[in-house]
Amino acid sequence: MSDSAVAITGGRVVPISGEPVENGTVLVADGKITAVGADVQVPDGVQVIDAAGSWVLPGFIEAHGHVGVHEEAEGWAGSDTNEMTDPVTANVRALDAINPADLGFRDAVGGGVLAVNVNPGSGNPIGGQTCALKCWGRTVDEMLLRAPAGLKSALGENPKRVYGEQKKTPSTRLGVAAVIRGAFVEAANYQAKIDAEARKPEVERKPVDRDLKLEALAKVLRREIPWRQHCHRADDIATAIRISEEFGYDLVIDHGTEAHLVADLLAARNIPVIIGPLFTSRSKVELRNRSLANPGKLAAAGVTIAITTDHPVVPINFLVHQASLSVKYGLDRETALQALTINPARIIGVDDRLGSLEPGKDADIVIWSGDPLDVLSRVQRAFQDGREIYTAVDGAEPVYAERT
Repeated sequence: MSDSAVAITGGRVVPISGEPVENGTVLVADGKITAVGADVQVPDGVQVIDAAGSWVLPGFIEAHGHVGVHEEAEGWAGSDTNEMTDPVTANVRALDAINPADLGFRDAVGGGVLAVNVNPGSGNPIGGQTCALKCWGRTVDEMLLRAPAGLKSALGENPKRVYGEQKKTPSTRLGVAAVIRGAFVEAANYQAKIDAEARKPEVERKPVDRDLKLEALAKVLRREIPWRQHCHRADDIATAIRISEEFGYDLVIDHGTEAHLVADLLAARNIPVIIGPLFTSRSKVELRNRSLANPGKLAAAGVTIAITTDHPVVPINFLVHQASLSVKYGLDRETALQALTINPARIIGVDDRLGSLEPGKDADIVIWSGDPLDVLSRVQRAFQDGREIYTAVDGAEPVYAERT
């Protein structure tokens, strides 16, 4: 974290939490935002960065991606997304496989994405624990925002195909659902044993043998972390809702290709959808109804949305372009920016630190050459905790700060 103070002045400041400020100032000290507005007094000795003619926004957030666990240009050696040796791997953690040197992190920063929620893959009915982290650092521990930030699960074609080909359970949709329900029953029984021992006088308590899978699932049942449900088809989304109501946990729909077909059900239950990727072909049956109009349909129905690239399915630096084209096909501009900032921050549980330009939040700030929803705009400067980590002004080649 930088100890120096910085003032970004003269730009169009888009705080997300309020109306844009023309000729605004964002004041930063000790890695935190201390003031935002049109009449901010800049103290003596503060480094002033002139953003006249530019737009100033919070860093974008990718709420569902595999950067760091599915490394680019590394082939087999960099593929750590799926532990497809058991249908239930709630005990595995994305945290333990993230390589900060993955080229995807460089692309993220260059595209204005300063935080990401890294998920295990979707090969298993229960795939493992996600984590939220910043995109620039030397070790994942220094970059970490929250772990676990959710527990990944998958319905639909992926687990059905993976284990069907192995002639193992589950090989059908009903088998996938049964595996998930069975795991939650075991976790509930495990938690009940722990609670029963805790109610006894201390001298009579006996330790309950630890089980890392059931510990993770119990966090979901206690609503400490959300259930991150990979699903595309409307019938799979209905199954996700059904199981969540049976066990009483917080549900997030990941991908949600056909979520617009059940948007009223999702809105009534306040279930958010992380929609995407949106730049792909219809490579499987589940993607038949993929459309750039779907984010707008969901938002219009009152569903909270975030937008995902599912990196590396779509390169993470194209996150903003998916939002731009969604606007072209009907998504409200303000909602599009929220879907890149405060909405994903809330979904992954880091909105106390990121997602908007407000006093007290981390100084993770991006200066754009213009409206970021304009495909011709580019990132000029990016700051993480008030420290400049990326510079590309006047058409120069980008310069990245050392990872510290």
